Amino acid sequence: MTATLTPGTTTPPRPSQPRTADRAERRRHWLSRLDVKASPYAYVAPFFILFGLVGLFPLIYTFVVSLYDWDLLKGQGDFVGIANFMSVLQDEYFWNSLFNTLSIFILSSIPQLIAATFIAAILDQNIRAKTFWRMSVLLPYVVTPAAVALIFSNMFSEDYGLINNMLQNFGLDAIGWKTDTFASHIAIATMVNWRWTGYNALILLAAMQSVPRDVHESAALDGAGALRRFFSITLPSIRPTMVFVIITATIGGLQIFVEPRMFDASTAGGAQRQFQTTVLYLWEMAFFRQNFGEASAIAWLLFLIIICFGLINFMLSRTIATAETKVTSTRRQKRLARLRSARSTPATTRSTEDAQ
Repeated sequence: MTATLTPGTTTPPRPSQPRTADRAERRRHWLSRLDVKASPYAYVAPFFILFGLVGLFPLIYTFVVSLYDWDLLKGQGDFVGIANFMSVLQDEYFWNSLFNTLSIFILSSIPQLIAATFIAAILDQNIRAKTFWRMSVLLPYVVTPAAVALIFSNMFSEDYGLINNMLQNFGLDAIGWKTDTFASHIAIATMVNWRWTGYNALILLAAMQSVPRDVHESAALDGAGALRRFFSITLPSIRPTMVFVIITATIGGLQIFVEPRMFDASTAGGAQRQFQTTVLYLWEMAFFRQNFGEASAIAWLLFLIIICFGLINFMLSRTIATAETKVTSTRRQKRLARLRSARSTPATTRSTEDAQ
């Protein structure tokens, strides 16, 4: 039996299907736009959440504590406003600790950056066993600061230390590494340099390896020596990395604590406070004098000092970069002017000869 289909009995298409497809398409489009716009914020959000919890909140809370007469055992006391800041600024021990910090920072940061740049330049050459040498310079960074301080404090011991024994064997006088101010600063700076030079050298090495080799080859073909290529090509090319290393070294140098603390564990920076840094003084104020209010004020003053040093470094690097850009632009304009004059001279001469 054959069924006869009449026009009136055919099933009309459902109008809801295109609408459903439309909705699904719009939903996919909306999810795609949401993914493009919101995903980056979701990826970086964990960092900012953790920073807010362990970085921003303690900073704000420290400022709140600095406005109160806060004792370690009794807790929060009366509101004193900026009295803690004024008391710290009038404290001679604070200025003594700040002087020691800056002295150790200068003695450690400048030689450290010069040595790191020199080591990175050597490791950037085509030497044998590159990986071995590059990993070797990182070994001091792996050693814990407490172990480094213990080893060097024994080496710099005034009575039985290795260095004083060597000096006396050569007929020289022993140095008061822990009693003399400048000698103690050199000893602590030596610990810092030994630990951080290799770390900074690897960062600078990574930046040096990103400099195109053909630029060096072109300069070598033009007759530039290795020293000239280093100062004219390598150092200007790694300037952003150099600024980063300088700023991190500044922050670390101004927050130095473990090395002076372990250098003489029986005192908080020497019997006469000859190598007491600002963080060490903060620690003494908080846990020995039990004055959390002034300790928080010291922490905030140190925070502001670090920001000032960071801004100075940024402005200096920007000024140097602007000056180099101006010099490069001036040289480029002079070269273009010479090239144009060299091209126009034969044409002028040719037209004069044709006229004759």
